Amino acid sequence: MAIQIPRDFRRVIIAASVGNVIEWYDFYIFGSLAAVLSVKFFEQSHPVAALLSTIALFTAGFLIRPLGAFLFGWMGDRVGRKYTFLITLSGMGLGTGAIGLIPTYQSIGLTAAFLLFGLRMIQGLCLGGEYGGAITYVAEHVPDDSRGYYTGWLQTSPTLGIVVSLAVIIATRTYFGNQVFDEWAWRVPFLVSFLLVAIAIYIRLQLQETPIFQDIKARGQMTRNPWKEAFLSSNIKYILIAIVVLIGQGVVWYSGQFWALYFLQQVSKVDALTSAYIVGAALLIATPSLIFFGWLSDQIGRKPVILGGMLLASITYYPLYLWLGTVTQPGNINYPISVFIIFILVCYVGMVYGPVGAFLAEFFPGRIRYTSVSVPYHIGNGWGGGLVPFITSASFAATGSIGYALIYPIAVPAVCFVLALFLMPETRKISIWEPIAPRTAS
Repeated sequence: MAIQIPRDFRRVIIAASVGNVIEWYDFYIFGSLAAVLSVKFFEQSHPVAALLSTIALFTAGFLIRPLGAFLFGWMGDRVGRKYTFLITLSGMGLGTGAIGLIPTYQSIGLTAAFLLFGLRMIQGLCLGGEYGGAITYVAEHVPDDSRGYYTGWLQTSPTLGIVVSLAVIIATRTYFGNQVFDEWAWRVPFLVSFLLVAIAIYIRLQLQETPIFQDIKARGQMTRNPWKEAFLSSNIKYILIAIVVLIGQGVVWYSGQFWALYFLQQVSKVDALTSAYIVGAALLIATPSLIFFGWLSDQIGRKPVILGGMLLASITYYPLYLWLGTVTQPGNINYPISVFIIFILVCYVGMVYGPVGAFLAEFFPGRIRYTSVSVPYHIGNGWGGGLVPFITSASFAATGSIGYALIYPIAVPAVCFVLALFLMPETRKISIWEPIAPRTAS
C-alpha cells in the first residue's frame, strides 16, 4: 500500500462529525424557527406570504451552496482539507450567532429582512465548503473495505444537527415559556451557536492534514487549477453523473426529514413543540440507519442501496404522508404511529445518504477530490433538495392538496432512479489509497 492508514482514524471521524453536527445545527436552526422568524422579520399583513418569504430565505441559503462549494473546493484542493473546513466552520458560526443579535422588522423595518438575508447567504456559502471537506477528510483516513461504514458515521451529522436544533428549541421554549420565547427568547438558540462553534474549532485544531493529501503534496502532484481540472476536462462527465445521483438523494433527504416537520405544523396543524418532539424522536431512533446502510454498501455495493432508497421513497411517499395526516389530527395524535411513519421516511434517508459519501470519495481522484465532491453534492442537495420545503409548502398553500404538494418529492427521485440505473457506476472496489486509482471498479 502506498500510504499508511493512520491508527487514530476513529478519533478523526469523531472530531469531524462533531464539527459537522454543529455546522448543520447552525444551518437548520433557521428552518426549525421559520414560523417565528416570519413574524419577526417580515411585514405581517399577509401571514402566509410572510411564512413563504421566510421559507424562501431558507431556500436561498441552499441555492447559494454550490457557489460556496466552488470557492472552498478550490481552496481545499490547493491549500488543504483541514484549514479550509476550519474557515467554513468559523464563518458559519459567526453568521448564525449574528442572527440572534440583529433588530427585528418592528425596530428597523425592511432593513431587518435584508440583514437576515445577508447572514443566510454567509451560512449557505460556508456550508457549501463544509461537507466536501468533512467527507473528503474522513474518507482519506479510513480503510477501503469499510469506507461506507465509517463515512456513514459522518453522514449522521446533518440528522443529528436537526435533532440538536430541535432539542435546543424545546429546552428554550420549556424554560422561558411560549410567550417569552416568541417575544425575545427565540434568539437564544442562535446565540448558543457562538459557544458550540468555539468548541468545534478547538476540537478541529487538534487534527492533522489527511495522509493522502500530504502524499499528493509530497509527490508534487497537487493540481494547479482545480476548477479547470474538475470542470474543463473529461472529469465533467463524472460531475454530471454525480449530480443526477445527488439530486435524487437530496430530494429524498429533505422530503423525509424537513417536510415531515413542515407537514405536521402546516398540514396537520400540530403545535411547534409537539411536532418537534415527534420529529426529534423519530430522527433519534432512525439515525443509526445511516450507519447501517453505509455498512451494507460495503457488503453489496453503493449503487443498489442508494437506488433502492430512491425507488422506495417515490413509491411510498403518498400513502405514508396520507397515513401521517390521519394519525396527527389536532387533539387526537397517535404518537407511536406518527414517530413510526417518520422513522420509515428517515430510513429512506439512510439508504440514499448513508453510502453517498463513500461513493463520492471513490468516484473522484484525490488531487481534485474536494472540488469534485463539493460541487455535485451542493447542486444536488442545495438546489434539488433545498427546493423541497418551498415547493411543497407553496403547493399545499395554493391547492390544499397533499397529492399536489408531493409531486416534486415523488417525481424527482423516480426520474433520478431511472437515469442513475444506467449512468451510475459501482465504486465499492475502488481504492483511494493507491497513487493513481482507476475510474471504474473492477
